[in-house]
This record gives sequence, C-alpha cells and structure tokens, in this order.
Amino acid sequence: MQSRPALDQFASDNNAGICPEALDAILEADQGGHAPGYGADRWTEQACAQMRDLFERECEVFFVFNGTAANALSLAHLARSYNAVICHAFAHVMTDECGAPEFFSGGTKLLPAGDVFEKLTPKMIEPFARYRDDLHAPRPSALTITQTSETGQLYTPEEIAALSEAARELGLKVHMDGARFANAVAALGVTPAALTWRVGVDVLSFGATKNGLPVGEAVVFFDRALAEGFDRRAKQAGQLASKMRFVTAPWAAMLENDVWLRHAGHANAMARRLSDKLAKGKAVSIKVPTEANAVFAEIPSAAQSTLREAGWRFYTYIGETTCRLMCGWDTSPETVDRFAADIRKAVAEATG
Repeated sequence: MQSRPALDQFASDNNAGICPEALDAILEADQGGHAPGYGADRWTEQACAQMRDLFERECEVFFVFNGTAANALSLAHLARSYNAVICHAFAHVMTDECGAPEFFSGGTKLLPAGDVFEKLTPKMIEPFARYRDDLHAPRPSALTITQTSETGQLYTPEEIAALSEAARELGLKVHMDGARFANAVAALGVTPAALTWRVGVDVLSFGATKNGLPVGEAVVFFDRALAEGFDRRAKQAGQLASKMRFVTAPWAAMLENDVWLRHAGHANAMARRLSDKLAKGKAVSIKVPTEANAVFAEIPSAAQSTLREAGWRFYTYIGETTCRLMCGWDTSPETVDRFAADIRKAVAEATG
C-alpha cells in the first residue's frame, strides 16, 4: 500500500488520489484510440457484466458522474413531485446535497427520522408513512437507507430486511445510498447480494470515488422493469458521459479480482487501528463503535486547533468537540500512528 506524505488525509476519503488500478485502466482505455461514445464501448459492457456477476442478478446498471446525481436521480425515479421520501435526519440526501433530490423530482418532500447516532428502524419509519392520507399531505413512496451511515455505522442484512419488509407493507420502494457500500461489504464479510436485493433493496447508488476512482458512481436497479426510462432521466440531467469509457474502465479494473473490496478493507483496518490507539488509556472518547472506515472521537477545541496548526485536517462533525476522522484506500499505518500520537499529545496539553 503506497503511503502519501500529506497530513490532510483524515478529512475525507474523497480527498485521496486515484488508486493505481484505476489510473492504469484510464491510460489503457486511452491507448485504444477512437471508441464508440455514450456507453457503447467494450469497457462499459465489461463493467456492466461484472456488476451483474457481482450481484448475482440480471440488474440494470447506469453510470453517472457523482454521488449526488446517483442519489437524486434514483429518488426522483421512485417518487413523483407530490410524493415523499423517508430518510434519516442526518442522511446525505437530507443535509449535504443542496436540495438535489427535491430539485430533480420536481418537489418531492424529504421526511427525516431518527437522531444522529441512531440507525433507522421500522418503528421510526411507520409514523411517517401512516400519519396522514389526505390530499393536503405528500404520500411517501420510498425509503432511503445510507450504508454505511453518516456516523459510520453498519446496517446488517437482518436490519435491512426488517426495514424493507416494513417498507413493503407501507407501499414504499427501497433505495440505498451506498457511497461507502464497499466498506460495508468488507466489514460485514457478506456478499453484495446479501446486503441489497436479497434483503429487499430495489435501487443502489454504488459509490467508488471514495474507494479510489477519480469520478463516476453506479446506479444499480435490481428490478429491471423499475429502470424503465432512467437512461433518459440521466441524459436530461447532464449525467451521460460522451467518453463513457473513461468512467467505466476504472470500474472494470476495480471490480476485477476484488480490488474494490481490498481497498475498502484496508480503509476499514486503518480506522480500527486509529480507534484502538485513541481509545488506549482512555485519552480520547470514541463516540460510536468503529465499524467501517470512520472514527468519531471527542477532541477538545483547543486540541483541535493544535492539530490543525500542525497540518492535520479533519472535520468537527457534531457540536464543537465531536470530530470525524476518515481513513481511505491509501491511508498508511505510519500516518495513522503519527496522527494518533499527535492527538493524544494535543489532548493531554489541552486538558492539563
């Protein structure tokens, strides 16, 4: 695993560079000279076939430029303008997509449930789906689940199945925001199918840019009939790449020989290493168990300032002291150890 010297890599796994496999794939696709555009190329065909093998199902696969488009267009496809989508109160679609789900659906309302360190449960979503059924209120048509959650927690297959069963009873389709789906698969040690269609997920936004790709997320419809018209929706939204091979060739390389899973597993391992080192001696309080590639730690404001002055970058995520520390495919053990040591030292100085 190649180490990068920069100190800022704990702010986001988005900040990591392109992994070698993806970069090599782009260069290989460019050496082929001309190729058909808009997805009619061999790399896109290969990536779609690999995706179907991965999920053990004849699904429909579409590639868009980023996660916001993947989520917003998926939800727009599941909900009309007078419908509503139930989501977690801290879900990315609720807090970090600038109203894109509402914009692309023409007005669909998001109904937020749950508190910051909670996961969605059937009991949480039922009141939102049943509270009114008159013409004055939007009727929920979909549920969206974030895997992993915004606070780094995992939804187990059993939890997803319970949510999906409740959604079906309430007449809702199920969407999964899988920006860090790879990290969830690696952490849980189950197949991608076991975390999606086998437990009731209809549509997945499958992320890869946080796992080493330069650009390009996948939208996977497990019900092929449900995908009708999505190609035109993506085109209308400016999400159809003319030189699609440069989006899909890296995907094909990542899906080959489980490269995507190894990178995600490494990021998870680095987060566990960081969490263990911070928790040692109880110098730093870990807010929620580290289950994937995110560590949420209580760091005094003064210590945060010291760390940032030293060049470390990370987000203060909740309140003034709960910080999110992200590990990526390229995070090295040496960098983790230096960061952990600096955090412990800064906290000790701040607390006297």
